[in-house]
Amino acid sequence: MTTHPTHLRLHQFAGFQPGPKLLVSAAVHGNEVSGIAAIRRVIEQLDSGALTLLKGSVTFIPVVNELANRLGRREGDRNLNRNMRPPVIPQDFEDRINTQLCPQLAACDVLLDLHSFQGQGKPFAMLGPRNNDGALEPFMHAEAEGRLALSVGTERIVEGWLSTYALGLARRAERTGDGSRRASLQQDPHYGVGTTEYKRSQRGYGITLECGQHADPEAPEFAYQAILRVMALLGLIAPEAATPRPAGKPELLQLYEVIDREHEGDSFEHAWASFDEVTKGQRIGTRASGEPVLAPDDGRIVFPAANATPGSEWFYLARASDRQIG
Repeated sequence: MTTHPTHLRLHQFAGFQPGPKLLVSAAVHGNEVSGIAAIRRVIEQLDSGALTLLKGSVTFIPVVNELANRLGRREGDRNLNRNMRPPVIPQDFEDRINTQLCPQLAACDVLLDLHSFQGQGKPFAMLGPRNNDGALEPFMHAEAEGRLALSVGTERIVEGWLSTYALGLARRAERTGDGSRRASLQQDPHYGVGTTEYKRSQRGYGITLECGQHADPEAPEFAYQAILRVMALLGLIAPEAATPRPAGKPELLQLYEVIDREHEGDSFEHAWASFDEVTKGQRIGTRASGEPVLAPDDGRIVFPAANATPGSEWFYLARASDRQIG
């Protein structure tokens, strides 16, 4: 039996000179561990003096979801990176995390949240919305967030998460729920809000960095280099302390569709990797009923999750974005 953790462990370094407040987090999903080793490596270097904090502050949370991490799975009681907000009355373990995590997110200026993904593929960054005053995700730091996304050194940057997720909510709400807390949460319009969306709602900005496949041996090194590049971008450490990002502009894609896995018998046509190309009408998978799941347009498949829990995201679709950053 796994005992539920009773606290959230933070490591903070505060410089003597004023500057930006950075928060770096990992293991929001307990089986996404590449960022843990990367964060601990940076902490050791700051402790030893091998790395010098010039100004501002940096707060590290190596393991956000300790329960899920101990269990070696994505979630403890539920998906922490959905329905993120301070709970009025905590109902589950992830709510208890949020009592401490949300104030930390609100207090920082910039967030770097380190993740990994199930399928094969290369690292990519998730960018927030363009500047807007709409109801879904009003925002005013698109230019700074674009520079942040460019700094980490990925070959691809993806935008459009929350607006795409909102489209899926309408379909999910039409399906009959099972009456559980999970089912009710997944029909809540707030359910698509995770770390970066919550950070933007509290002012400031941040990105989700997908560092590679869960078990990719290169992912911890990529996460480590990304942390240093972000710290250098913000002036927290000297520029020469970080390796320059690769030359050239990354590909910029926009999510436009999300498809849920509805039944355990839903299966993919083959083992998809994030950013595999699909053409209009191409069979992506098959429902348990035998109904084909076809690509509605040319584009890329993103976050394919062959073993997704029924009622949650199976895969996303993306196409080229017309956005200009950097």
